Amino acid sequence: MRLPDFEAWAMFAAVVEHRSFTEAARALSVSKATVSKAVTRLEQHLDTSLFNRTSRRLALTESGKRLADHAARILAEGQAAEEAARDETAELSGTVRLGAPMTFGLLRIAPMIAEFAKQHPLVNVDLHLSDARIDIVDMGLDATIRIADMPDSSLRARRLADVTMHVVASPGYLAQRGAPGHPSDLGDHDCLCYANMSPPDVWRFSGPGQQSVAVQVRARILVNSGEAMLPALRMGVGIARLPDFIVGEALAAGELEEILADWRPPAFGIHLVTPPSRLRPARVDALLDFLARHHGC
Repeated sequence: MRLPDFEAWAMFAAVVEHRSFTEAARALSVSKATVSKAVTRLEQHLDTSLFNRTSRRLALTESGKRLADHAARILAEGQAAEEAARDETAELSGTVRLGAPMTFGLLRIAPMIAEFAKQHPLVNVDLHLSDARIDIVDMGLDATIRIADMPDSSLRARRLADVTMHVVASPGYLAQRGAPGHPSDLGDHDCLCYANMSPPDVWRFSGPGQQSVAVQVRARILVNSGEAMLPALRMGVGIARLPDFIVGEALAAGELEEILADWRPPAFGIHLVTPPSRLRPARVDALLDFLARHHGC
């Protein structure tokens, strides 16, 4: 029986993760030629191309996409086995790649990362902040924070906390335009909509007596960042539907007022999402447990 070329599989996984032969070689502390030869060796053994290579771009072929998850698991399992064999008192080291939404990442995750880095000086954290929906496997991330009603998928999701949504406007806007008494009244108002919701201009609510309402609103401003709505909200441009971690301080200061308090937008959760494999390096588990503890889970 011929054993799999585990080194080649691991180097293929590293190239996928870093999107570059050069960066993969740097991360593995080997030469670029060593990585290139290993991937070529694997392609010859599999009798298929794994990458489309040009002078400017490196992209996975369809075969490469199908095999990338397998390669990542091989690499992760090898790393986990080595770390499990080390002295349990050994200090954690290496890089953890974490994704998070922009505003939540800045306000909540970045301070936690700073504290974690202080406690573990040999662990590097590559924090990717974006409000776009990303593919964590394609991005080479160890985990990501998602604020959503999680759909079924092959990814593993751990719910950290609930998110309270508020429908808000400035006192000036409400004095001029009046406060809607029912979600259906929102059609007569200017609204600020979050572009990453689908569709962004349909707002859903649940209310008294288990009623459910979906309202088509007029998007006066459409933006892919919730925090970017705050200036327009404060200036009385319209009504927005935002989470408490964005509008909590403005509500407490009286800069904004909550409306439609008896009608709640759909509940969302803060989820810690990881690739399908249960095997992860100890440094990744340490950061994920740290984030979960700080969210009280």
